[in-house]
Amino acid sequence: MIRNIIKYSFTKRSISNAPISLSYVHGVSSKPLSYITIGEKLREQAYKISDQVAIISHLQKKQFTYSELYRTCEKVAASLLSLGLKKGDRIGIYSPNNYEWVITQYAASMADLILVNINPAYQEHELEYCLKKVGVKAIVMASHHRKSDYVKFINNIVPELQTSDIGKLKSAKLPNLKFVIRIDDEKTPGMMSFKSLYELAGSKDYQKLHTTMRITEPDDATNIQFTSGTTGNPKGATLTHFNILNNGYLLGQRLGLVQSDKICLSVPLYHCFGMVMGNLAALNYGSTIVLPSEGFNPQHSMQSVGEYQITTMYGVPTMFYEYIKEYEHNPKLYNISTLRKGIMAGALCPQSLMSKLINEWKMTDLQIAYGMTETSPISFQTESSDNLEDKCGTVGKIFPHTEAKIINSKGKILERGQSGELCIRGYPVMQKYWADIRNTNKTIDTNGWLKTGDVAVMDDRGYVKIVGRIKEMIIRGGENIYPKEIEEFLRTHPSIMDVQVVGVPNQKFGEETFALIRLKQNQEVKPLDIAEFCKGQIAHYKVPKYVKFVDSFPLTITGKPQKFKMVASIKEEMNGSEQNLDKYSIRSY
Repeated sequence: MIRNIIKYSFTKRSISNAPISLSYVHGVSSKPLSYITIGEKLREQAYKISDQVAIISHLQKKQFTYSELYRTCEKVAASLLSLGLKKGDRIGIYSPNNYEWVITQYAASMADLILVNINPAYQEHELEYCLKKVGVKAIVMASHHRKSDYVKFINNIVPELQTSDIGKLKSAKLPNLKFVIRIDDEKTPGMMSFKSLYELAGSKDYQKLHTTMRITEPDDATNIQFTSGTTGNPKGATLTHFNILNNGYLLGQRLGLVQSDKICLSVPLYHCFGMVMGNLAALNYGSTIVLPSEGFNPQHSMQSVGEYQITTMYGVPTMFYEYIKEYEHNPKLYNISTLRKGIMAGALCPQSLMSKLINEWKMTDLQIAYGMTETSPISFQTESSDNLEDKCGTVGKIFPHTEAKIINSKGKILERGQSGELCIRGYPVMQKYWADIRNTNKTIDTNGWLKTGDVAVMDDRGYVKIVGRIKEMIIRGGENIYPKEIEEFLRTHPSIMDVQVVGVPNQKFGEETFALIRLKQNQEVKPLDIAEFCKGQIAHYKVPKYVKFVDSFPLTITGKPQKFKMVASIKEEMNGSEQNLDKYSIRSY
């Protein structure tokens, strides 16, 4: 009887129907992940390729071979231990790009400290929040950057510095903070100089360092990176050696990095783009990183390309536009003949930009990478063999050793071709948000899936397209509108360089779409031309209600548009009345 029931159940199944293709991919690989610490990897490379140049700092006129870099980091790491810092203590880095930043990164990992990346654009109250949130014990900092006076900031937060001996700081606001280490040579009350870290360590400190390096585990936390905090206070994504070292390796593998490659690192080091995709990718392959300037400077970047025969460029689309603009203004000044490859991230690349870089600049292997701080950061990337449509319309395929799925609002996995929230699982998922169980549990479920907050669609090949952000979704009269979809369409207009679409309050529909458009040089477009361009091409409710032409967008230090600032500016202009926006209106109801 039991056999008959089983047979009946099987034969009644709808096995003739084709199986449903779900939005799930798993990146398989024949090569295992590397279970090694960052410090051990640096020591390995210093031994194998001791004379290979690891870092060139263009403005500082300084370079290090891998053996020189290791010995310098060893000195600094041993000195940090001599100060009494111990396993798991947090050491902040608050500085624009320079070689001291890179040394601090590696020295912290070698000493089993947790490096806390602080955005150099942060102002005084943001600096205080970060130092307090994770209990920073020592901070390495520049004296200033652009208009920000870092020394003034830290003295305002910790006035006790003025009268404290080195290492004996007792701060009312920051009780954990004991050491402030200033990168430049100017003497300041209560602060150490970075150069002093080259000389502090004795033989016992080096012995302690070598013991520490032996017992440090790849699964130990080594880095805290703060999220942007555009919708609240920044959260500290806590990353391990295993997370970020392997992510750097896999990015370099797909990009085809080799020892002879030189990477122009114009992106900020405080961000995963610079620290992981730049520094750690180069470390894995013995490549050279070139730091053109403290902050993004297209002139210095283009100078570096020719001077050091750079092969690889990094940046967000806005940065690549600036590279091109600088080159076309002064073509005889710059030699770009060595460029071959690069990474573009932060936003999809318009086809016109990609075509120009491939066909005119001969960057035949320019790839798009997608990720987030919480995933170390990269989980999807295009490949060299991908066609133009895939490079400009998708974020490519899943990384090896990584899983992805797309779910609906109820957490159920969707069929391919349907849009929903992208989730990531595997080695790159962060350990936690530092001291924030609530947000950690909201972001990572009990099965280890991290919710990205991005709306995505997966095709039958496993390629993923990012449609928008859940938090940026505009709800107009019950219709869900994803700004990214409208932005991508408008970027196909031959006169448009870039566009950002945001939602603004509307009494009738709840929200309306507002497009801020940046035109290409010497182009003239009228607002009604945009309405005509959209007519019959996108659904009527997606056509922007308002269009405003602008010269620039408010950007983060990594070049990402700050939409919350755009919305705030529009609301200020609106001043509580929709009629104040009528001058931008291009659509009638």
